[in-house]
Amino acid sequence: MSENNLLNSNQENSETKEKAKLLSPKKDVVFQVLFGEVGSENITRNFLQDVLNEKITKIDLSKNPILRRMKPTNKMGILDVYAEINGNEKCNIELQIGKRDNIIQRVLYYWARTYERGLKIKEDYNQLSRTIVILITDFKIKGLEELSYFTKWKLMEIEGGKRILTDYMEVDIIEIPKIYELKETDKYNKAIEWLYFLENPESERVKSIMKENEGIQEAREKLEEISNDEIMQRLADWQESAEHEEAEVRNMGYKEGIKDGEKKIASIVKKLKERNMNINTIAEITGLTIEQIEAIE
Repeated sequence: MSENNLLNSNQENSETKEKAKLLSPKKDVVFQVLFGEVGSENITRNFLQDVLNEKITKIDLSKNPILRRMKPTNKMGILDVYAEINGNEKCNIELQIGKRDNIIQRVLYYWARTYERGLKIKEDYNQLSRTIVILITDFKIKGLEELSYFTKWKLMEIEGGKRILTDYMEVDIIEIPKIYELKETDKYNKAIEWLYFLENPESERVKSIMKENEGIQEAREKLEEISNDEIMQRLADWQESAEHEEAEVRNMGYKEGIKDGEKKIASIVKKLKERNMNINTIAEITGLTIEQIEAIE
């Protein structure tokens, strides 16, 4: 191959690599590598500073699993991001895409698990430290409909002036869908910029944000690198397949549950009819129509 042809080939390969479709940063495996991998300290520090609105002087990500060494057949479990910040404080970042009715119970469990993390048997409770859980959801949480997209929760006494019991407990909840309900003038803050990045890192808004936000610029560059990593592509594909299979199993279970319920109702209707109960009374008890009841033999 001539030198010119070789240069053209390399240029084409480079352009192909640059145009590779970005993996969604909302995928568990991608999010965990993007923010939890050793080497991502600057990205995660900027993210936490913008979300918590406080200075992060030190950050350690070394306690997270190294996903790029795994295979799609490995059981990965909960893929949150764990960071130790400012020396001894703990921070757990959890991204939840699929809607969960028990999400508040789950986030309290995440906090409790993180709070006691590293405390050994017989160690003094003074070894415990401030613990923050940041929960980011891709859905609106039931019971929080009237609140802002970002809410901060602590333990406090509610009768005598709402005094906070301790700074050791903090749960920050971020609901991504709510950012689209904000007034345009309220959309320009650092925390929301990160949410737009998570939603669509290829959008024109994000490209504009990157000009001023170095943390997001670095995150976008790392996302491009992740998206061209063969192991990460396989892990992302595996996770997507696993999610589809889980949804199918849930759907099958739901349908089987409906069938089972219909059989039980039909059995009850038969017994009531055998006892010559008034058909209108049966309809009131079961919620079935007269026609449905008459069709059951």
